Amino acid sequence: MIFRFSSKSSPDYFFLEILLVLIIFGLVMLTSASSDIGRLRFGDSYYYIKHQLLYGLLLGIIGFLIGLFIDFRFLEKLAPLFLILSIISLILVFTPLGFKSGGSERWLSLGPLSFQPGELLKLTFLIYLSSWLSRNLKRSKSFTQGFLPFLFLAAVVSLLLFLQPATTTAIIILAASLIMYFTAGAKIKFLVALVLVTLLGVAVLITVTPYRFQRITSWLTSFKGQNADILGKGYHLNQALIAIGSGRIFGVGYGQSTTKINYLPGSIDDSIFAVIAEELGFVGSAGLVFLFLLFIWRGINIAAAAPDNFSRYLVTSFISLIGLQAFINIGAISGLIPLTGIPLPFISYGGTALAVFLTMSGIILNISRWRLKK
Repeated sequence: MIFRFSSKSSPDYFFLEILLVLIIFGLVMLTSASSDIGRLRFGDSYYYIKHQLLYGLLLGIIGFLIGLFIDFRFLEKLAPLFLILSIISLILVFTPLGFKSGGSERWLSLGPLSFQPGELLKLTFLIYLSSWLSRNLKRSKSFTQGFLPFLFLAAVVSLLLFLQPATTTAIIILAASLIMYFTAGAKIKFLVALVLVTLLGVAVLITVTPYRFQRITSWLTSFKGQNADILGKGYHLNQALIAIGSGRIFGVGYGQSTTKINYLPGSIDDSIFAVIAEELGFVGSAGLVFLFLLFIWRGINIAAAAPDNFSRYLVTSFISLIGLQAFINIGAISGLIPLTGIPLPFISYGGTALAVFLTMSGIILNISRWRLKK
């Protein structure tokens, strides 16, 4: 396969503009959501935003630039190494190098650097799977040579994530992988089988782990109105819905949220959409949803114009993962689905997640520059 750059082979600037708006909006809203918490906990209203700029945005810009200017075919060659290193980091989480945060063993500490291996796996596993599918395209329709190896890879990665526990991260990675596998031309019956196996596995995990089961039951009881446990298991969701409802059409005003201080759990990470809805109202929250839809739409266009199978699968999987995570987060905090605990892409506090999403975006923009030589 031969590639060339022409005078028309510039990055997709519309995609870049959407990305910049998302990042700026996220930093502005995180500043508001975290100011009171930072002041109360550390005596510094800008504590969290400074950490986000240093450990999230700065590292993310480096990853973005690498992703933008590297020959993406080089990523295909390094895909196995990336995956091996990510799996090793997931295993190290269960050693003394790993530590709990928010009740889950999801963090790895290497000297002054702490990060979430599960977030890195989103990037590395999808790179590897895109490479594997592009090299085994004809085998993807075979049960023994395509479906079973794919199932084995997905099972190993999912098991390590489930054990942390990082259930929603595993589900999102699996869903993005399924979408990629579908675009590669896999048989529908394989996809149906994999979906059923995944749903069965998730159902078993929910029933055997109390905290997962409580999330489901608290979500179900939220529909009971006065009978809901709003001070117990349903407290988080109830406070999120109060915040969203308080915003009405135009919001209470930037920086004026009252629930973010002492009432709303996770107001700077997985619940930040509720703060946005409270301060900016339906107009602001709907505008954010529209931005994500534009991001997904433009990403689909880039995938459709990608020069080869590897790049097409890669963009498809990245856009699928970011889109799924965004709308799962928004759906959960709005009460449409059970709470998940995953961050809102580009918006929530979390350096590892922001750096990974920016690296993905750089690779997507890189691929938008390539053209087939005729």
